[in-house]
Amino acid sequence: MVAKLTKGFWAKVARIILRNRILILCLITLVTVALAFQWTNMRFSSSEANLLPDDHPMNIQYDAFLQKFGEEGNIVALAIKDDRFKEVDKFNSWSTLSKKLDAFPEVDYVVSTENLRELVMDRENNKFVLNSFIKEDPKTNQEVDSLLGHLYNELPFYEGLLYNKETGTVRTLVYLDKDIVNTSVRKVFILNDFTNLINEFEEETGLDVRISGMPYIRTLNSQNIIDEIGVFIGAALLVTSLIFFFFFRSIRATFISMCVVIIGVMWAFGILGLLQYEITVLTALIPPLIIVIGIPNCIFLINKYQQEVKKHGNQGLALQRVISKIGNATLMTNVTTACGFATFIITDSKLLTEFGIVASINIIGIFILSLLIIPIIYSFMYPPKTKHLRHLNKKWIDGFVSWMEHIVREKRITVYVVSLLALILSIIGIYQIDISGSLIEDMSKNTQFYKDIKFFDREFNGVMPIEIVVDTEKEKGVLKPATLKRINELQNFIEETPELSKPLSVVNLVKYSKQAFYNGIPKYYQLPTSQENTFIMDVAKNSKGNENLLENFVDSTGQVVRITTFIKDVKTERMEAIEQSLLQEIAKTFPEERYSAYVTGKALLFLKGTKYLVKNLVLSLSLAIGLIGLFMAYL
Repeated sequence: MVAKLTKGFWAKVARIILRNRILILCLITLVTVALAFQWTNMRFSSSEANLLPDDHPMNIQYDAFLQKFGEEGNIVALAIKDDRFKEVDKFNSWSTLSKKLDAFPEVDYVVSTENLRELVMDRENNKFVLNSFIKEDPKTNQEVDSLLGHLYNELPFYEGLLYNKETGTVRTLVYLDKDIVNTSVRKVFILNDFTNLINEFEEETGLDVRISGMPYIRTLNSQNIIDEIGVFIGAALLVTSLIFFFFFRSIRATFISMCVVIIGVMWAFGILGLLQYEITVLTALIPPLIIVIGIPNCIFLINKYQQEVKKHGNQGLALQRVISKIGNATLMTNVTTACGFATFIITDSKLLTEFGIVASINIIGIFILSLLIIPIIYSFMYPPKTKHLRHLNKKWIDGFVSWMEHIVREKRITVYVVSLLALILSIIGIYQIDISGSLIEDMSKNTQFYKDIKFFDREFNGVMPIEIVVDTEKEKGVLKPATLKRINELQNFIEETPELSKPLSVVNLVKYSKQAFYNGIPKYYQLPTSQENTFIMDVAKNSKGNENLLENFVDSTGQVVRITTFIKDVKTERMEAIEQSLLQEIAKTFPEERYSAYVTGKALLFLKGTKYLVKNLVLSLSLAIGLIGLFMAYL
């Protein structure tokens, strides 16, 4: 009974399609044009993919950090490792580069040897003042040597920040305006003004500038994705069209199929624009996915049409049977595929939900396009000639199908054994899968910016920020000697972890203040004693105009402090181990009854997001299997 109803339904669908050919083509054209106008709403993601839901504890903590201290991933780092840097003309060119960068409105400020400030004690007025490191541009190589010697040997505050004493690598930190870091303005600035200025410097001096930092990495990686979308689509079209032509040996059939999938790709971009979703690493996969799914639809429909024409020669009957017989089977395969992707919608991750919505809509869309366009276009054409049907008589295809039929009928035990062995191997393979939670794991290893990331890993122990936030739960509690001592203990632990960079916090500034108090002698770069702390704090209170030194380390109330470090590109297991050791050390150093502390940052956020993604993939896969099982039971 169900089979008869289904057959009657599809026969009716076939009649509607073939009797309203012009109207349907006009509607498809109108929808395509309307969706094409939505392309203007398409935009590429300006930030890393956040796979966690908004109410996840890690996201809540990260948002709380941003509210207090602003965007942490706004540093672009430039570095030079070259003995020629000590030449006076090269050194001065580096200073000029810093001045030019600082002049851009997209740049908040620049920290470099050019504008470096040295904290000194003004005995006469009993206050700290910031003097320029470079009083005037050096005139000789000896003056450059003297400046760099002073920096390396007498200003430990800047070690790991602006220089690597062991290798002689010098870097400049460009702090972008926090308001533009996650906007398209950042991309335009990095790809145009910033890149042009660096290229000019390299051509002028012959020095190789290494560039890194999260804004730079994100910009170039997103640009790579944009460039590769066209490559993916072109490669998918080329490969599928060649396979299609090899099978049918018909330029006409190949051209019609390519038109169908190209319209499907146009719809995919249009739906992204209509829903105003950003193009991310996931949604960028949808156009090639539509091509790969659309071509089999075309193969089923065209092959059935040619078989029917060869069988009885009646074109009208052939087209009707194509729609009524292949339409049902193709619908079920496309619906099951769409449902598989639609299971992502139930996740709490915005990124996965958007991908599931767009993918499932477009899979159904490519089914509708292929079912409508192919029969209608063929209805306007002459029936295929005998030469177009020769592929239906290929003996190797018949032989292969006969062999498969023989295996299924006569070798059932062998099929079961092979299937069981394949299942066992698959289960073993599942346990060999590594989960990558690295921000840069999926980036091309051949790009220059990836090589620069590795350079900064070696020279400065990474560019991916990790933030530790400590709430003393008392106003102005951060600068109390006991709190500073605890922060220093945690920083010592961080320095002992080889994958983490030298940390930066208010403790570094307090140590620098003591060094300045003792006339800049490097051995006094340490925490003051309780008695010294009283004197130094009295001097600091008199030092008006230097309050902004604390802004990046302590909140406005003096209650919350941040400790910033960077992590190398390490394996996920090692990153998790580092996180756990940090949490254990924090719990030991800052007791819960007196402090509240947490670890955050882009690197950890991405790690947690990857774990969350895997968890949701398992859930989605289970649901997809259940849905497909229901469809199979219905059939």
